[in-house]
Amino acid sequence: MKITILTRTLSIAVALTAGTVQAQDRVGDFSLLDQLGNAHNIKWYDDHESIALLVQANGSEATLAALPDFIELQKKYSEQGIQFFMINPMGRLNRKAVNLEISEFTTDIPVLMDDTQQISKALGIDKTGEVFLFDPGTFRVEFRGPIGAEFGSALTAILNDETIANPAVAMNGSDVNYVSLGQIFYEKDIAPILAENCASCHREGGIAPFAMDSYTMALGWSPMIREVLMTRRMPPGLVDPHINKFVDVPSLEVDEFQKIMEWIDAGSPRDGSSDPLAALTWPESKWTVPYGAPDLIVKIPTQKIPATGVIDYRYLTVPIKGMQQDRWVRATEFSPGDRTVVHHATAGVLTPGASEGVVNRDPDGAQIARFTPGQAPRIEGENAGGLLKKDSSLYITLHYTTSGKEAIDESEYAIWLHPAEVIPEERLRSSLVGRWDFNWEDIPPNVKDFEMSASQTVEEDINILSLHPHMHFRGKDMRMIADYPDGTREELINFAAYSYLWQLTYDLQEPKFIPAGTVITTVGHFDNSAQNPYNPDPSVSIPWGEQSWDEMFFGEYLYKVAKE
Repeated sequence: MKITILTRTLSIAVALTAGTVQAQDRVGDFSLLDQLGNAHNIKWYDDHESIALLVQANGSEATLAALPDFIELQKKYSEQGIQFFMINPMGRLNRKAVNLEISEFTTDIPVLMDDTQQISKALGIDKTGEVFLFDPGTFRVEFRGPIGAEFGSALTAILNDETIANPAVAMNGSDVNYVSLGQIFYEKDIAPILAENCASCHREGGIAPFAMDSYTMALGWSPMIREVLMTRRMPPGLVDPHINKFVDVPSLEVDEFQKIMEWIDAGSPRDGSSDPLAALTWPESKWTVPYGAPDLIVKIPTQKIPATGVIDYRYLTVPIKGMQQDRWVRATEFSPGDRTVVHHATAGVLTPGASEGVVNRDPDGAQIARFTPGQAPRIEGENAGGLLKKDSSLYITLHYTTSGKEAIDESEYAIWLHPAEVIPEERLRSSLVGRWDFNWEDIPPNVKDFEMSASQTVEEDINILSLHPHMHFRGKDMRMIADYPDGTREELINFAAYSYLWQLTYDLQEPKFIPAGTVITTVGHFDNSAQNPYNPDPSVSIPWGEQSWDEMFFGEYLYKVAKE
C-alpha cells in the first residue's frame, strides 16, 4: 500500500508539469524528429547554454512575423552557445508542407515536429509565434514570450550567467488547439496498448528489466514510462514512421502515445476492478517461431565467460545431429543461454567434406539466423528456404562481453524444416551495403556528426523484404536510399536514432520492387563526442574492428530475386 501511494504521488507530481508552464517549470528531457526526419534529443545539446524555440505553424501570421528576427538572432547567437529550433505543435503529420514553407526563409533552423502534441503540451505551448528558452541541462523553461527586447535581454542574461529579469511575457498569437481524448482509464484504454506493445518483453523471463504484468506495476513505473516515451527510448529502435510501412515494428501509434501520456498525467486512473495485464499468459517454450517444436536443436558447447576483460571472438564447429536425409530449412532461431554476456552470434553451414571455416556459399544453401539484441528469428516463408545437407555442421561465431561476474553460457540454435517431400521454389538472400576494413576511413576524435556512406548497384530485378542497420557504440543514424535507373530517388528507411542496444530488422509490409541498375546507398553518422553517453573514449580515432569500441558500418537488405 505504501508503494502504491508513493507512486501515485509521483504521478500527480508529473502531471503538474503538464499544464500551463511558466518559466522555471521542469518539463523533462524529450526527443523529436524534425521536418527532414533528423532526430534531436534535447540532452544531446546540454553542452549549449540554452535552446531557443519558436512556435511554428504553417500559415500563422504570428510565426511569419517573428521568423525574420528569429533568423537574425540565430546568426548572431548560434556561435555563442544558443541552439535554435522551431517547434510545430499542430500534430498534423505534415512535415513536407512545413519544410516547403520554412525552406523559403531558412534551411539552417530545424523544425521539431510534435506529431503527438504531447511535448508541446508539456511545454505549455498555447500560441504560435511565441519563443521559449529551454535549459537542456535542467530541462526547465527559462523564458517564454514574444520575440523582442525581453527575449534579447533574456539571451544576454543567460550568456552572462545572470538572472532573467522578466522570464514570462504576455503573448498574442494564434491559438494552438490540442486533441481532446476525453477521460482515459486503465482497463479499457491503457492495458490493451501495454499488452500489445510492451508486455511481451516486459514480463517474467522476458528481455526487459521489469515485468509489466499488473496495474500496480504500470502505476509504479508510470514516471519512468513517461520519461522513456518523451525521449523516444521506448519503444526501442526509433525508425522514421513517415518512410515506408513496416510490420511488427516496436512503435506506438499517435493516439496510443497520447493516451498513455494523458493517463499518466491524470494520475493513472482505473475504471474497474479487472486487470487485463495480470490475465495475460505466455507460451512456456523459449522459441518464438510459430511452427511448434523445432525439428533440430544444435547445442553449443558450454562456454565459460570470465568476470572481466576483453574476450576475442570464439569460433566453433558444431555438428548438426538427427538428420536422416537432405532437407529444406523453413526457419531458424538462436536462443542465448545467458543474455548478460552474449552480445551477438552468427552461423554458417559447413557442408560435408568442407574445409574448416569454409561455409556454404551456394545461393540454394540454408541460411541461419543471426542473433543481435532484439533480433527476430529468421523465417523463410511457406514457399522459400535453403537446402541443408545431411551430416552438415554449423560454423558459429560468438561475441561475448563480460558482465562483472563469471558466467556459463549454454546457447542453442533451433531449426525448423519443410516436410520431406517439399522443395520450396524461392530463396531468401541478403546483401550488405557498407564500409569494410579495406575501405574504412577512421572516425576522428571529438566529432558529433561524422558522415559515412557506401553504395551498391543491383544487378538483377529483386524484391526487398526487410532492412537492417549495423553500427557500434558511436552509431547515430542511418538511411538507405534507392536511386532508380529512371533518375528518381526513394528513401527506403530512415533509422533516425540508431541505438547499439537494439539492432532490429524491419520487415516491409509489402515487398519493394527494385529494378536492375538501381543504386542503393547507405548513409549514416557517427557521434564520437563526449555528448554520446555510450562513447567509451571520445579522444581517440576509431578504426574498423570487430569489438564494440571499434566501429562497423553497413545496411543490410533481405530480398528475393524477382524472377523466382
